[in-house]
Parts: sequence; C-alpha cells; structure tokens
Amino acid sequence: MSEEQVRVEEFQVEGDQIVEKVKELVSEAHVRRLVIKNQEGKTVIDVPLAVGLAGALLKPKLIALSAIAAMITHGTIVVEKVETPPTP
Repeated sequence: MSEEQVRVEEFQVEGDQIVEKVKELVSEAHVRRLVIKNQEGKTVIDVPLAVGLAGALLKPKLIALSAIAAMITHGTIVVEKVETPPTP
C-alpha cells in the first residue's frame, strides 16, 4: 500500500509574474492545489486541481487571475504537490 505525501512550496513573485509562474507550476505533474496570496498574506484565490485535468480546468481561472494579478504588486503562490513514494 502506498501513501501519498503532500509537499507545500511557496514562491514570492511580483504581480506581473504571477500568471506566468502559475502556468509553469500547473504544467508540472502532481499539483493538487494552488493558492495566491496578496502582499498582506490574505488569500485572493484558492484553486483545487485534479491531477491530469489541471490545464483544461485552469484556463477560465487564468483569466480571472490575470485581472487579480493586475491589482497585486507582490504576492505569494502556495502550491500543494502530491508525491507517491516509489514502490520497492
């Protein structure tokens, strides 16, 4: 039986880099959740992602994210990734 391990990573980005960084992160495998926080640390958008469906489901959210990013000068992207340990 394999157990999933969740790893959380945070990236500090400028407002104009948020959308590009999100696209980069979502293209990686195993992203389960994506949270964008503003400079005060308040959550602006929280997107749960299904592995394998991330790209298709994220497109409408990227449009909203572009508008939000225009209002954020500095933010944090928090990414939850699921990792499955290798089987022996």
